[in-house]
Amino acid sequence: MGAFLWHLFSSSALFILGLYHMVSATLHYLRSNNNNNNNNKSSSYSAKPYHPLSLPGSNCSNCSNWGWASPRLPLYLILATLLISSARHLFLSTLSDPLLLGGTPVHRLTSLHSSALLFLFFLLSLSLLLPLPFPPNFFFATASALFFLLSSASSASASLQTSHLQAACSSISSRVSALSSLLSFILACNPKLFIIDLALAASLSLQGLWVLQTGLSLYVDAFIPEGCHRLLDVTSGVEGSTRCDLDDSRFRAAAILDLAFVFHVMFLMLIVALTYALLAAKTTTFGISSSSSSSSSPAVAAAYQPLPTTNNHVQMKTLAGTQA
Repeated sequence: MGAFLWHLFSSSALFILGLYHMVSATLHYLRSNNNNNNNNKSSSYSAKPYHPLSLPGSNCSNCSNWGWASPRLPLYLILATLLISSARHLFLSTLSDPLLLGGTPVHRLTSLHSSALLFLFFLLSLSLLLPLPFPPNFFFATASALFFLLSSASSASASLQTSHLQAACSSISSRVSALSSLLSFILACNPKLFIIDLALAASLSLQGLWVLQTGLSLYVDAFIPEGCHRLLDVTSGVEGSTRCDLDDSRFRAAAILDLAFVFHVMFLMLIVALTYALLAAKTTTFGISSSSSSSSSPAVAAAYQPLPTTNNHVQMKTLAGTQA
């Protein structure tokens, strides 16, 4: 149960991070386009590695300590999550596997590898808090390299697993990490591509959904494919804890995982479409109202011409009567 709760925690963190970046990047893109349309300029959108949290009343000119921390609150949560994850994998590397005697268990090396990679992600995120003159291209290039290393680690873990079901889960996770690496590399080359930035956020959420699917398929009996079972004499959460004995069961479990992955992709595509549609409708509504009010006021002022006063006419009539 503890292994599944950890997968649930990791899944929630990744999914919320991807969704937060998706919403923030979409708002940034729509606002930049709205400003450029009003000024008749081309798009000035540029991808950001981190979007500060924007809350009402979070202006730092006259705010409390909590108000000062609120724009950076997501970054603090990311740092805490990465540090906890790295420490957890480091702790897993000390566990023993009853199936492997007389040698170093494979999961110890893979857990150490995962702990080191998560700590590198922690250092990369920590650089956003430090006053370092690093451009966004440097962050995306470094993130691309780390995602590539994470994909390689997941692929190596899949090839060394004694559980075919866990190997299939790690293999799909490796592909998602490779996709994140490619998208980060593209953003490092051209940070003005909003579609790539949106796809990177979606890949993080997809990784979170797949972590949840992995936990369900490995550690929850109701979701373990038919013909597969958990081994009671193996430490929960390490390699070999869930196995499929027959070849037919292995192929069926792999097909079920592939189908589940397709459903996760379809669900995430729906979320991306709804998020963009709702934010675009909201931004367009407020943008049109504000721009129309600001643009109509000069027109109304120019169209309004005050009527000529009749003071001169009255004075001329008075002067003419006096002279007469």
